[in-house]
Amino acid sequence: MATSTTTRPAAATTAGDRRPRRRSTAVTRAPWILVAPFLALFVLTFVLPILVAIGQSFTTVTREGLFGEEGVTSSFAWFENYRLALEDGNFVASIGRMLLFGVVQVPVMIIAATVLALLLESASARWPGLFRAAYFLPYGIPGVLATILWSFLYVPGLSPIIDVTSMLFGFEPDFLGAGTVLWSIANIVTWTYAGYNMLIIVAQLKAIPPELYESARVDGAGPWRTAWSIQLPLIRPALVLTTVFSIIGTLQLFAEPQLLQTVSPAIDSQYTPNLSAYTTAFAYNDYNVAAAQSVLIALVAFALSFLFLRLTNRSSR
Repeated sequence: MATSTTTRPAAATTAGDRRPRRRSTAVTRAPWILVAPFLALFVLTFVLPILVAIGQSFTTVTREGLFGEEGVTSSFAWFENYRLALEDGNFVASIGRMLLFGVVQVPVMIIAATVLALLLESASARWPGLFRAAYFLPYGIPGVLATILWSFLYVPGLSPIIDVTSMLFGFEPDFLGAGTVLWSIANIVTWTYAGYNMLIIVAQLKAIPPELYESARVDGAGPWRTAWSIQLPLIRPALVLTTVFSIIGTLQLFAEPQLLQTVSPAIDSQYTPNLSAYTTAFAYNDYNVAAAQSVLIALVAFALSFLFLRLTNRSSR
């Protein structure tokens, strides 16, 4: 009797221990099961193309015969494709052109977005929701349509801006010339993305505790003092985020110059880094060098973003 009495609770305890373990295992597996479709899609559409591009950048393809009818062979090229990409003066010039573009356009856009956000979130602003939607509206217009709309304002004979300037001041501005077309593109990009960056900054402004504003009023701080001493320091993470996004987007510029190329002879087929890689791949059929160019563009974007983050972190300390 005693022996049977002592063994039954042990068996019951063992069975009871297994049930929580099974439940804990199911709980830990459930998030992975739910996230699995996203992870599979992420790997197929993001990770895999990056790995393929890196692999192609280290590969060379040799075609025997006029059209490769006698055979096509692939071999490991080491850094030959990168050497060819860097020896392309047009590609290197396009990166330098975009660096100049970013040095001027990115600060102007971030300052404009910050000013708009501060004005809309001020206590005296009327209908802030209406103006937020109006400023954000250009971002909802696809870049292709935005470029087409602005091209009508740049082309002589179609642009009312050129006509009015000619009548009032006696000269016709050349928005599509070699020295001005880059800033015409910068105007389109600023018009499109200033509202988007403004909303990110507005979201950060709304996270500021109201007690800080009340303390500032008690201390006699005016709107300018409040913006400089409270709002700008506290929205610094949003400013850093929007600047990093803008730096990456600068090197990815593609649709605007490609469309303006039809009305501006100053824009060639390798005007921007992305346009240069596109031309190398689909006009020259050199996909391996184009892959090397794409990797170089990504590395430059990463280096600039990393450098900017290091500088901002060092200045905050």
